[in-house]
Amino acid sequence: MKICSLFLVLICLLAPHAASASALTACGGSIPCAVEGGDYRIELPADGDVRGVYVFFHGFKSSAELQMQQHYLVDATLAHHLAYAAVDGLAGSWSFPNGPGKSRNDDAFVTNVLADLRSRYGFTADRTIIGGFSIGASMAYYTACRHGDLAAAMLTFSGVFWNPLPKPSDCIANLPPMVHFHGTADETFPLSGRQVGPTSHQGDAYKSIAILRERAKCDTRQAKTITLDGIACDDVPSCIRGDSILCIHNGGHEARADFLDAGLTALGYAK
Repeated sequence: MKICSLFLVLICLLAPHAASASALTACGGSIPCAVEGGDYRIELPADGDVRGVYVFFHGFKSSAELQMQQHYLVDATLAHHLAYAAVDGLAGSWSFPNGPGKSRNDDAFVTNVLADLRSRYGFTADRTIIGGFSIGASMAYYTACRHGDLAAAMLTFSGVFWNPLPKPSDCIANLPPMVHFHGTADETFPLSGRQVGPTSHQGDAYKSIAILRERAKCDTRQAKTITLDGIACDDVPSCIRGDSILCIHNGGHEARADFLDAGLTALGYAK
């Protein structure tokens, strides 16, 4: 009886921990990771050499599930020993100041995602890169502006702030180093922005970058030109936490694997 009783006590003591461990491993691959407000999907390098995570906000009318099917971006990320986490927008969009979507508190949701990545996988701020495409890149910009201390870097494509643009003082000073790619032939999110619907207007890419550079105390007098994937990029190396790099290419509205590969390399994430 004593042995049986002791066994039952051990079961009772261990059960909550077993349930907790099970909950922490109950997502990944085709199974979304649920957090308060929504979910995200994640794929980790198969060889177990995981040095961080690239948190990606998808474009308009896409989803985390569809984003994970963009294998060229996923594979390029995994090659840099980074997990790829696709965050799921609500109804294919994102909610941020002055944007067209107002359906969810995405500021709170994104911080929940970053907290879950930290508790579930151990991806602390120094191991987290945020990024996105189009309106998802805009979501990354506002996340960096408000919570840049929760990321080590930002790598974005074809999207910036929306009008009216934030003031530099609206953002935290502890902004992460960044790389942004944008095309001169982009008609969906032009470099100068455009009207979207009756009340929303995309922001200007150059002005958006300037806001972050001013807040991060970048010294544009030290700007230099570097080449990433054959593109001449404007690199300001003297910001609080690292370089601010703007790459203007002659393409359209796109996020390409070679851009991603070059951007991650420039940010210090080697293959």
